[in-house]
Amino acid sequence: MTTILLSGPLDEPLTLAEAKSHLRVDHGDEDTLIQSLITSARLHVETLTGRVLMTQSWRLVLDDWPRRNILSIPLGPVQAVGAVRVYEDEDIVLTIDAANYLVETSGVPARLAMRGHKAWPRPGRPFGGIEIDFTAGYGDNAEDVPASLRQAIRQLVAHWYANREPVGFGAGAVYVPHTVSALITPFRAVGL
Repeated sequence: MTTILLSGPLDEPLTLAEAKSHLRVDHGDEDTLIQSLITSARLHVETLTGRVLMTQSWRLVLDDWPRRNILSIPLGPVQAVGAVRVYEDEDIVLTIDAANYLVETSGVPARLAMRGHKAWPRPGRPFGGIEIDFTAGYGDNAEDVPASLRQAIRQLVAHWYANREPVGFGAGAVYVPHTVSALITPFRAVGL
């Protein structure tokens, strides 16, 4: 199972102005650094939670369908599934009509299943024979992202801005502040 980013977010969940205000920076000398910290913090929060914060387009590539014929999409929250394709042969692509499958997006992870308990068409190649294009994220606007995740990004930016070296001496390095971990804990995927 591989996820491929097709198009990233148009904006970040935290603006440069918001980050500079939080950092109490009133000059533009480090705008590039701060903007890169915002992006890095968003990516870090997304990785830790398995959630996409701002609207993005993704492709899920599978070798085969799950045994129960119900597929869980590993990134969320899923807004919509745009296309489901099965490669019958190296060059022959079967696009499955959206009327033939169900998408349940109310939970994380979102799920995908064929209507009427039918089986999915089997791919004809040994790997990468299934592609599912989907849109995920809380929305297009920063306000759509849960406040605690935005606060986690704000605190990560501040931590990384103040601690620019990855190595700590003495008591040891703290890579992610405990407050950030506490803010994102309710959103982490739990494996059973």
